Amino acid sequence: MDLALSDEQRQLVESFAGLFERESGSERVRAAESTGFDPKLWAALVQSGVLHMVVDEDTGGWAASRLDLALVAEQFGRAVGSAPLVETQVAAMLLQVCAARGNEAAAATLASVLEGEQLVTFAPRPPAAGRLGLVPGGSVADAVVALDGDRLVLVRLSDNRTVVSNLGSMPLADVEIGPESVVLAAAPEAARLFDEAIDMWITLQAAALVGAAARALEITVDYATQRKAFGTPIGAFQAVSHRLADSATAIDGARLLAYRAACAVVDEPDRASELAAMAFAFAYESARDVTYRGVHFHGGYGFMMEQDIQLFYRRCRGWANVFGDANTGLDRVAAARYGAN
Repeated sequence: MDLALSDEQRQLVESFAGLFERESGSERVRAAESTGFDPKLWAALVQSGVLHMVVDEDTGGWAASRLDLALVAEQFGRAVGSAPLVETQVAAMLLQVCAARGNEAAAATLASVLEGEQLVTFAPRPPAAGRLGLVPGGSVADAVVALDGDRLVLVRLSDNRTVVSNLGSMPLADVEIGPESVVLAAAPEAARLFDEAIDMWITLQAAALVGAAARALEITVDYATQRKAFGTPIGAFQAVSHRLADSATAIDGARLLAYRAACAVVDEPDRASELAAMAFAFAYESARDVTYRGVHFHGGYGFMMEQDIQLFYRRCRGWANVFGDANTGLDRVAAARYGAN
């Protein structure tokens, strides 16, 4: 498996790195914390074609590879962007698949999504008692694609959602699934499509966590080379430098695994689900530890809202726990390898 980036992929990375530098600096992230959503960033992302990337050429899209999407997600993570990027891409993928099978509601919604007229998100958690919990982007979306029993449905959002306050400053909401929800796919296809969507969501979320962890490490290293104790930069002490080295190697490993999971859809389809869950679990553990160390090495400053490191500490935990902790990913690895029982 060759994970080296092509010239086109390097250009893709540079393009989105520039976009996030312009549209998602730390001050913009702070300004959006009350809602977790930056409309200007979202408009820039839609204009850049992030949703068209997911859609095939016959539908007017770019038919980007899963690795291309992961590369964009990684840059998104570096900026801890205040927009529901990953879940809207997953929703667009599901809408396209259902539209290709003749579902008129999916086709009409997808066209509206690609025009930037609607924001449709994806719920990675199945509902409990008719209620979807912690829907990412749910507080700002127009609709959500979700699994409801043995049906894949499109739920329009209005007064059937309850905004969820959270330490990650994310646009989360709990959503009631009413009888007016539109069926996109029925059994047995619905469960299969949802499972594939989960694989895509956790793979891209793993890439975003890698990006966030990498940027958090850069911030911490910069601080450790400037902050002095006993006349010496704290980064010179082994208690700090060894843990920073551990962080760097963990990030490299998480990135490699996320890229491999992204490529597995084509190269290792039999292991795609297993590798996606492995990537998510390892990326979350790595990001959790890297950002924790970053806050710790900043000392008391790490807890101050003026410092950027706390943005990464909070957002990494929020992103991952929309789906579950690392053990949730590891349970999915075991189910993929040994069966659900």
